[in-house]
Amino acid sequence: MIQEQDVDLQKPSITILDSLQEAWHDFLSQIPGILLGILIVIIGYVLAKKLSQITLKGISKRSEDPLMSRFLSNSVKIIVFTIAIMWALKAAGLESITNFIITGLGASAVIFGFAFRDIGENFLAGIILAFNRPFNVNDTVKVGSLFGKIKSLEFRYTKMKTFDGCDVYIPNSDVLKNPVINYTEDGFFRWNFALTISNDDDIIGAKKIISDILEKHPDVVHDIEHENYVAEDELIGNSLKLKVYFWVHTYEFKKEAVIVKGEIIKQVKYALEEGGYFKS
Repeated sequence: MIQEQDVDLQKPSITILDSLQEAWHDFLSQIPGILLGILIVIIGYVLAKKLSQITLKGISKRSEDPLMSRFLSNSVKIIVFTIAIMWALKAAGLESITNFIITGLGASAVIFGFAFRDIGENFLAGIILAFNRPFNVNDTVKVGSLFGKIKSLEFRYTKMKTFDGCDVYIPNSDVLKNPVINYTEDGFFRWNFALTISNDDDIIGAKKIISDILEKHPDVVHDIEHENYVAEDELIGNSLKLKVYFWVHTYEFKKEAVIVKGEIIKQVKYALEEGGYFKS
């Protein structure tokens, strides 16, 4: 009777030991597949990076659009690496995980669609902007209230460098939804400023002085299409408001637009003072 109890007590220990041994043997049998999977991931990463570089060089030679080239090269890298991961899971004997991911993506599409709606929206907007957008790298643009130079286009955001030194990451969907003003696309921008002279002053003489300054300034655009002029704007009591309009180049907005405007205003002020205007 006692011997039978001893045997019964030993059975659970033997069963647990057998299970551990079986699990260990199963693990050892899967090691080659796991190592192969790791190798596939490493090769896939190297291959994805290499193909991304080749794509970037190939598109850059055929296109002058660095934003689209970088966007497409990053897309190639992500797609190739994703395929490598799925293949590695299968090689490691983890097909169930692969099937679970694919099935789970389909089953939870609605849930994730609501949860990650903004991410998906920005990603799709990034794809649209990669092929059809109103700016290029280093263009000076205004998106909503943000003003600066475009530095890069990523999957979820567009990077802008403002003129006060801030790095702004604008969601791609916002770029599509908001009006985009491009100051660089055709390379020209028209400035204007106003000044006031007395009704007793020589209006024609004042306009001629300002027009001569615009004509002689080397950084003001002079051609048929872009006309510079001075016009009477409105009467204010005993004064007349003049408005000055002139065109500048905007490939480098800060230098060729902002500084030129300041120079014109300064020269106009000094010239009119010398001409007898602005007397108290």
